[in-house]
Amino acid sequence: MTTAPQTAPTGVAPPSGGRRVRSVRAGDRIAGWAFVAPFIVFFVAFMIWPMIHGLYLSFTEISLTGAGGNLVGFQNYAEAFADGDMWRSLGNTAWFTLLSTIPLVVLALVMAVLVEQGLPGQWLWRLSFFMPYLLASTVVSQIWIWIFNPQLGIANAVLTTFGLEGVAWLQDPNTAMIGVVIATVWWTIGFNFLLYLAALQNIPSQQYEAASIDGAGRLRQFWSITVPQLLPTTLLIVMLQILASLKLFDQVYQMTGGGPGGATRSILQYVYEVGFTGYRFGYSAAISYVFFAIIIVVSLVQFRLTRRSDS
Repeated sequence: MTTAPQTAPTGVAPPSGGRRVRSVRAGDRIAGWAFVAPFIVFFVAFMIWPMIHGLYLSFTEISLTGAGGNLVGFQNYAEAFADGDMWRSLGNTAWFTLLSTIPLVVLALVMAVLVEQGLPGQWLWRLSFFMPYLLASTVVSQIWIWIFNPQLGIANAVLTTFGLEGVAWLQDPNTAMIGVVIATVWWTIGFNFLLYLAALQNIPSQQYEAASIDGAGRLRQFWSITVPQLLPTTLLIVMLQILASLKLFDQVYQMTGGGPGGATRSILQYVYEVGFTGYRFGYSAAISYVFFAIIIVVSLVQFRLTRRSDS
């Protein structure tokens, strides 16, 4: 006579099941930390530690050669707030941000709308609009230095064709910043164009069909459907563009060197000149942290405005 094997009641786990689950979860945690450990090491070594060390240096009088290093408290910060050259460099950076952000948003939207409307040869338009963004800053700077050349440049050749006088674009304090802005817009507008183009393709076509049935024209559809639907993308582009423009350095340093007469010198270039030309590393660190605080304030304001618009 055989007997059926005894089985555990339904819903009751074996005694060792809890230990196995705990060991598996512990193994998963160890494996997870092992995967993220290289990133954490590099993040701490190249981001966190330099920020902490730079903040310490801003309270010292250390030079680029390593001499000096005595703590001076808030003396560097007090000097920075009284430094006219620093405030002028900040003003140049803010002026560039204002001049570049508006066309980089408006023109990118216009370009995306035109391509989305079905212009012939769309692949060519998309390629030509985005290709400059792939170029290095040195290449872009050299191209526009040649275009803005007072004697041989294309810019003045176009002006003289229409009976206008040539302009010393990068040598005149009144036009140097405009020249840098034009070069920057041509260089970076392709990224914003792609963001707007992707957002336009996500707008349901049924909304435009319903609006056309109700008698709304193209312009009315643009202001009542396209613009509201693109508001989140526009806020994102404005935020990214302001932060990118505040970090102005490459094209100014290569096209004008900050001149003429400091008319285009950005705050980052001033930090570079103070630290690596004037050898005042501690004071340079203090200026950079003042600028860092300004960026934090701008980011918080933008974040607050974004949350308010979303709500």
